[in-house]
Amino acid sequence: MRDLIPRVIYSENYNPWFNQALEEHLLNNVAEEEIILYLWQNERTVVIGRNQNAWRECCCTCLERDGGKLARRISGGGAVFHDLGNQNFSFITSRENYDEGIQLKIILEAVQSLGVEAEISRQNDLYCRGRRFSRNAYYFTSERALHHGSILVSTDLKLMRNYLDVSPERIYALEIDSSRKQEVNLAEINADITVADLCRKLEDSFYQHFGQFRESPKYIDPELREELSDLYRRYASWEWRFGRTPKFDMSFETRFDWGGIELGLELEEGKIESVNIFSDAMNVHLIKELEEALRGCTFNLTAMYNALEELVEFYGEEDKIMELAEWLLERDL
Repeated sequence: MRDLIPRVIYSENYNPWFNQALEEHLLNNVAEEEIILYLWQNERTVVIGRNQNAWRECCCTCLERDGGKLARRISGGGAVFHDLGNQNFSFITSRENYDEGIQLKIILEAVQSLGVEAEISRQNDLYCRGRRFSRNAYYFTSERALHHGSILVSTDLKLMRNYLDVSPERIYALEIDSSRKQEVNLAEINADITVADLCRKLEDSFYQHFGQFRESPKYIDPELREELSDLYRRYASWEWRFGRTPKFDMSFETRFDWGGIELGLELEEGKIESVNIFSDAMNVHLIKELEEALRGCTFNLTAMYNALEELVEFYGEEDKIMELAEWLLERDL
């Protein structure tokens, strides 16, 4: 990896749709020689993954009644709760300079310097003594890369449990109990830790790894900037946040090691007219390819299996696609 120009950018806005618009704007405009650490917070927000069903993941009525906001991000993964006790981070750079290992190490070293015995799980989440305090997700374009996540410092975990609707099968599959005791705030481990402390340590760790020079952080003021207006409108729109939830003629649901799948089909004259797949799988592009493969297919299990088998030939991901295909073949229509 060549020497990069490190930049730290803070948002001073607590509106999730503004912060998402700013994140995507930074992603679209990051220079080839730059790596950006973007630090931001949302006030009372549930953020769902790109391919998730909003109504299944969040108690939307309760959230909005309490003045909260629902947001949908561009990356995959599961639903998370944000408040001002939670710190969000984004690493933004080119695909050529993207290094997930270094980026995770920056987070790990920052929290370890605060006295937290942290470790990285196989799923690239961060844990302390078996309890999770940070989750990560990823998004890639042809030229650029985004790695973002959240860190629980002093989040209201009771509110989190109120708003996030976790189904019994997901609780079983992820081996977590009904009270979600796997989540932990860093302040529960070390009562002296604050969000401001964490941000300083994240900056320090970031510059230690990319420290050719250290410039002052840039603060983006809360005013909606003209260059973000179109992105803001999209993220705030009902269509983006809720619009992928039509009424289905047929629906199938299961969970694999790589993510949960809810497959919704609309049928016309024995063919699959429309496909929507809701999933917390990290690979958002795979979900789109699965939808395209099944759209227009004759509605019988063999035809659906064959369509998915053909998808493997040009997309890859054979294990995941064939696991879904074989599961479908066992369904009782």
